[in-house]
Amino acid sequence: MLMNDYYLAILHGSLLTVGVSLASLAVATLLGLVGAAAKLSGNRPLVWGASVYTTIVRGVPELLMMLLVFYGGAIGLNNLLEWLGYEEGIDLDPFVAGVLTIGFIYGAYMTETFRGAILAIPRGQMEAAWAFGMGRFQTFVRITLPQMVRYALPSFTNNWLVLIKATALVSLIGLHDMTYLAKQSSAAVREPFAFFMFAAGLYLMFTSLSLWALRLVSARYSLGADKVQLL
Repeated sequence: MLMNDYYLAILHGSLLTVGVSLASLAVATLLGLVGAAAKLSGNRPLVWGASVYTTIVRGVPELLMMLLVFYGGAIGLNNLLEWLGYEEGIDLDPFVAGVLTIGFIYGAYMTETFRGAILAIPRGQMEAAWAFGMGRFQTFVRITLPQMVRYALPSFTNNWLVLIKATALVSLIGLHDMTYLAKQSSAAVREPFAFFMFAAGLYLMFTSLSLWALRLVSARYSLGADKVQLL
């Protein structure tokens, strides 16, 4: 196998890395919104549950969480199926396990990101919307969400960049992402520096493109904000 073939394999694996990243971001964003809503709901059981979630997740190493979900999740699911009468066991797909684990982990960080962004919006704006007859969902979509995006973007950007790099952990559960392929390629030809540097360059390219795109989003949602603050 030629050296160029190894580089092409790693490049192909980078598509899987992007797929895991985007899918995990979707899961994390959904959990973050739900967690933030629970913490701000004023309902004690919901506040307590969301607080336990964020505290535990932020206190457990990501690698350990990944292994617990992949191996422990498979064992728990098979035990449940056996209890329900299904004798055939199933194997947890590494892609699904990786996406759910990374999304679950960063959902805790997104919870705090969205909660802080919502708290930064003056409550009087929401009360005014309710006074005009808007429902809570309509108020969130038309009043809270556009402003929340501006306040949340700095922390959201940081979480997204860290999430992209955290996808390298899925290589430990057998998913053939670019980190896994870089390791396999380096073992085959015994030139680890070249392949790992290539993978590092791809990660740097993805994070740089993300920064550029999110800066455009930030500029879009910050239009007129500085002028308003000056007034």
